[in-house]
Amino acid sequence: MKLAHTKWHAFGTGVELLLSDGRALAQARSILERQLDELDRACSRFREDSELMRVNAAAGRAIRVDSLLIDALDIALRAAELTDGDVDPTVGVALVLAGYDRDMQLLDRAPATIEDSHEGHSSTVIGPRLRATMLSGWKAVELDCKRCTIRIPRGVKLDLGATAKAWAADRAAHAIHEALGCGVLVSLGGDISTAGSAPHGELAGSRGQTGWQIHVTDDHRSGPEAPGQTISIASGGLATSSTTARRWRHREQTMHHIIDPASGAPATEVWRTVSVAANDCVDANIAATAAIVRGARAPEWLAELGLPARLVDRSGNVRTVGGWPCDGATALQETCA
Repeated sequence: MKLAHTKWHAFGTGVELLLSDGRALAQARSILERQLDELDRACSRFREDSELMRVNAAAGRAIRVDSLLIDALDIALRAAELTDGDVDPTVGVALVLAGYDRDMQLLDRAPATIEDSHEGHSSTVIGPRLRATMLSGWKAVELDCKRCTIRIPRGVKLDLGATAKAWAADRAAHAIHEALGCGVLVSLGGDISTAGSAPHGELAGSRGQTGWQIHVTDDHRSGPEAPGQTISIASGGLATSSTTARRWRHREQTMHHIIDPASGAPATEVWRTVSVAANDCVDANIAATAAIVRGARAPEWLAELGLPARLVDRSGNVRTVGGWPCDGATALQETCA
């Protein structure tokens, strides 16, 4: 018996679904597709009819929204609090200034639209470097969970890209497991969440092993032959944040999608890729994204949190912390002396 596997493209990224019971694959895919459609309608920055776009358009006044966006923004604000603002959902204007004003697949087809604003942000182009000064930040967001209302300051634009995809993976994996009872792995652009029993023995791909086999590399679209490391996880989530996969040219500069809120520009590339394992994909992704922003301070911070992590610098040198398996080992429980 082998794991059932299918993949496609949705939510602006690659989607992979693995199940321990192949008979349930069609039902599981239907659940996942429905979940992704719901999240896209709530959280997309590229759909004119999304709830998020309504909030951005109504900046300066409170607006009532669907509870799904309330939950998604609540998670994003929690990420900002946990990282002292290094993962901030109010970087939407900074992303637009960096040229990320449409779906990644369309960036090379038309010039970016630069949008300046006044109350929440001010922005200038200084020499060859693009900057957006963040004057409001996540603490200026007014979220009323009971009334299902959101208010952001005028000039601010929300972007939930740092947390929504990971939350979608967690949400879908648990929904599939609750509905079908089998072990499940959901991967959305390399943000991975698992639920139910992990594969073991031959089902896991190697006799005597237990866990989901995952190849960690710079770009989730790469195959198992790409440089990286294959590990296994028995439960929880695994997320990889990278400056290598989502890159584009704007104003004769190479940009990436991870914004440093302190500068309003793409984060300085100390690490090209950071992978983190945690109890769920959301927490793993929060830590991985913050690590890219924190740069040289990231390994010590991750070690203090006790999170297994693998960091790859611009030259390809690898550093691991928190019990991440050494080269040649696979299970996260198997660590170097």
